[in-house]
Amino acid sequence: MGTDEKKPLEKVCLICAKGNLEDVMAALIMANGAVMEGIEAKIFFTFFGLDGITKKQMNKLHTATVGNPAMRMPGGLPFPTLLGALPGVEAGVTAMMKKGMAKLDVPPVDEFLEMFTAGGGEVYACKLAVEMFGLKKEDLWDDVQGILTVGEFYEMCDGDRTQIIFT
Repeated sequence: MGTDEKKPLEKVCLICAKGNLEDVMAALIMANGAVMEGIEAKIFFTFFGLDGITKKQMNKLHTATVGNPAMRMPGGLPFPTLLGALPGVEAGVTAMMKKGMAKLDVPPVDEFLEMFTAGGGEVYACKLAVEMFGLKKEDLWDDVQGILTVGEFYEMCDGDRTQIIFT
């Protein structure tokens, strides 16, 4: 009878394609957690996820209120989608979300990226999305390690104990 030895995860490659606060933070939390566990971690920011590493936008991200079926009001009641379209609602919900994260010592996006890369994590931008949005390397957070094609990113994500996670 053979023993099936469980082999630990060695690498996670996250793809962040949405630019709202909760999705960018989810990618950063998962990637930073991996680094803290000694797992190699890379984040590939593409399409609207580029806002998470664009200097002008990265600390101005909003919480999605319209079309977010998981949005809840205090007490757990469903958040009516139409309510999210009213002026000021998105800003208010975003402020509440940021306040809640601050209470838990969750840093703002730029600081979180610094923590992640200081721990050995790597940040990349999608070449197609950068070109599509007319961005340049100078528009991106200074520690973005490269602007890659999807194929180049996938090449970095090889290995038997690697997970690719789409956030």
